[in-house]
Amino acid sequence: MLGATGSIGRSTLDVVARYPDSYRLHAATAQHSKEALLEICLRFRPRVAVIGTMEDADWLRSRLRSAGADDIEVTYGKSALQEVSSADAVDTVMAAIVGAAGLMPTLAAVEAGKRVLLANKESLVMSGALFMDAVARSGATLLPIDSEHNAIYQCLPSQSVAGRPETGQSVTGHAERHLQVGQRGFGSAGQGVSRLLLTASGGPFREWPQERLASVTPEQACAHPNWSMGRKISVDSATLMNKGLELIEACWLFDASPRQVEIVVHPQSIIHSMVGYSDGSVIAQMGNPDMRTPIAYGLAWPDRIDAGVEPLDLFAVARLDFEAPDEVRFPCLRLAREAIEAGGTAPASLNAANEVAVAAFLEGRISFPGIGGLIEETLSATRTRAADSLDVILCEDAEARRIAEALLQQRSF
Repeated sequence: MLGATGSIGRSTLDVVARYPDSYRLHAATAQHSKEALLEICLRFRPRVAVIGTMEDADWLRSRLRSAGADDIEVTYGKSALQEVSSADAVDTVMAAIVGAAGLMPTLAAVEAGKRVLLANKESLVMSGALFMDAVARSGATLLPIDSEHNAIYQCLPSQSVAGRPETGQSVTGHAERHLQVGQRGFGSAGQGVSRLLLTASGGPFREWPQERLASVTPEQACAHPNWSMGRKISVDSATLMNKGLELIEACWLFDASPRQVEIVVHPQSIIHSMVGYSDGSVIAQMGNPDMRTPIAYGLAWPDRIDAGVEPLDLFAVARLDFEAPDEVRFPCLRLAREAIEAGGTAPASLNAANEVAVAAFLEGRISFPGIGGLIEETLSATRTRAADSLDVILCEDAEARRIAEALLQQRSF
């Protein structure tokens, strides 16, 4: 469980706890939340716990010893994350570390041929081609956990037989059975698929006029109307960058070009995404906004299990609304589309600049509209290179962060 103390981690552990005879937690990881990780260790008794620093590891080891749980191995640091992700005892890895920090342990799980439940979209945003090549080469099973991509996967044709565990083949390694790559469009291999429709709630400021956005506070931005998420993802949702990152992720997961992915604002968050077909059909996946649904789908795939989610009451919902996104008030969506169209290291630079901008906003250093402004200026100052190695990707990630921080020192946003 990479990112055990975050919102996805807590939801995953809630599902796991319902099936003690089916699932056992081998390793739980956290960066800073040592108290929460201690609680998880005492409840689920994993074999390994990984924390960010040596000091926190010493603290956790001492507390576990006092609680009579000194059989749990405590390690720390980036290398430890990769070790637990690729351990022989592990069958399934939930990749739920937020941001670029999740790339290396998630990639380690893929290269080890694990079933990877992908909730860390930044792994694909940063290293899409390399990541998907690793999936195909290793025979890993890759299942999308973001509610939107999970919904698309459920709505695609033949997904119930593609990459079944007994074949030893990857789920998304069979994406060509659903969609064709790039300029050729979906074509005959797409079995009639014409477009992917990613839904977005629109965030808490969907109806705010542009001039009012300058007054947005971090607390307001983190108050998502439908979902319970961490602060960084909540801000991304408010700026629509989360949807931009999901657009990039969808292109890699499903071999789609950006023009084949449409963003639809759907404030109720009941339809999680849709797939359009050439005969005019649109197939949608619906449910209450609860991440335990896609998590349970990934854990049990190709079967289904009770996730503890309340049944959808359409009479209570009463109506479903849809509108186009406003890329003037929310330019991050446009910037993400431009980055995937540019290709190469541009998406990695976009993600790096966004992480710096969101952190600055949460610290009160820039305004809410300044997030998009800082990202755009950072991208204008970075170069785009062929993303043909992890070294190149990580180098451009670091360079974009350096430029963004320098811009923050030079002027106000």
